[in-house]
Amino acid sequence: MSTIAETIKNDLQAAIENDKLVLPTLPEVALKVRDIAESEDSSINDLVNVISSDTALSARLIRVCNSPLFRGTRQIENLNMAVSRLGMAYTSNLAMGLAMEQMFQATSDMIDKRLRSTWQTSTEVAGVCYVLAQQFTRLKPDQATLAGLVHLIGVLPILRYVEDNDIRINSVVLDNVIDELHPLIGVKILEKWDFPAELRNIPQDYLNLERQPAAADYADLVLVANLQLAAGSDSPLNELDKHSLGAFKRLGIDPDNLSGEDEDLNAQMEAAMALLG
Repeated sequence: MSTIAETIKNDLQAAIENDKLVLPTLPEVALKVRDIAESEDSSINDLVNVISSDTALSARLIRVCNSPLFRGTRQIENLNMAVSRLGMAYTSNLAMGLAMEQMFQATSDMIDKRLRSTWQTSTEVAGVCYVLAQQFTRLKPDQATLAGLVHLIGVLPILRYVEDNDIRINSVVLDNVIDELHPLIGVKILEKWDFPAELRNIPQDYLNLERQPAAADYADLVLVANLQLAAGSDSPLNELDKHSLGAFKRLGIDPDNLSGEDEDLNAQMEAAMALLG
């Protein structure tokens, strides 16, 4: 590994160990949405009032509602109708996830491009997670969506560090640093954000192929979604023997059923990926 990579790794690991790593904070609208969702006294109107303060987020939620994934008989024209159709739980998780998009931007072109690419991957994985949860499991589709959106959250502080310190680094070398450090940093961020226990370890668990949880979980979904997106690419994930992976067995999904022959399933996944991206 290059000297630059070693320096970045050592600096970040020291910052993690000494609790000095600057972790991103959840956007204000996401925090408010979560508070409302967790309060027993809240109503749909409370949720609508908070989300409506963010015009872009409101428009996204209305677009989600009018998509083929949520086929309804009536066209959704306003946020109130959208939240009523999606329900409090799904609206809050989706709003929290989509509010994070604003964090994936930078002033340096190289870092900005990488952050946007990371967010794009996260939204595609989230879309596939949603469809898989709905079609094959008893896991909650709204939690599955959020799981996909946050599984790469640990990439953020690494790229911020590179940008803030104006480090010139080879793309492949940076990939290696990210692959090694993002899982641990991701868990720390989700702990700081006080995410539910079942989502906190996803950055670390989704690529741990030796895991043997008692039942299918959201990390299983995120792994399978990543494998689905890697199909046909030169990603190392593509070399894994899907039939031997515990995640598929626990979820009750036959890898062959995801191989592209089910047109309806593929259409749903494409729609979900496009919708969130």
